[in-house]
Amino acid sequence: MILCDIGNTSYHFLNKENDYKESVKTFDPRTIKDKVYYICVNPSVKIVLADLENWINLAGFINMSNYYETMGIDRIVACEAIDNGVIIDAGSAVTVDVVSDGVFEGGFIYPGVNAMNETYKNISSALNYPFNFELDLNKLPKNSVDAISYGYLKTLYNEVMLHNKDIVLTGGDSDKLAKIFPDAKINKTLIFDGMKKIIKS
Repeated sequence: MILCDIGNTSYHFLNKENDYKESVKTFDPRTIKDKVYYICVNPSVKIVLADLENWINLAGFINMSNYYETMGIDRIVACEAIDNGVIIDAGSAVTVDVVSDGVFEGGFIYPGVNAMNETYKNISSALNYPFNFELDLNKLPKNSVDAISYGYLKTLYNEVMLHNKDIVLTGGDSDKLAKIFPDAKINKTLIFDGMKKIIKS
């Protein structure tokens, strides 16, 4: 069984245990003759795949009434993967979604680490620091590096911890955020877990 999570820049494949990516610009999906179960947030790729019978869009097998209309399919499938918890997907944006007893409770979108770094840098070159993920969130900072880090991370931390649930981290910056959520579970294949669960059901 081949699974594929298609974003704006890449096809992310899982073929058994083989996890790899192909560029949206150069990869031709017609080269795959096996059955592929996929989700896609890329409008132009959706058009291409609609004519390929062996590519099966899993969005058609999800009860979308459980979610809101403009919610990304990647977030939806991640929510389908768990029964209880807070999912933090740390990518170009940080998305936080809460699931209770298999029901999506709601969520929010936060700037990603790189995006927020750029924001501070654009305010002033004096704020052009990388975030300190090792800082103590229980103490107010007394230097610029920790001040910008605290402003970004403490807000995210407080909102997540309010829900008093197990935390699942996924996405490219999940290792960084694990430093402020030390009890969280990192699962970088969470979307694929959700896809498998949808297929099984």
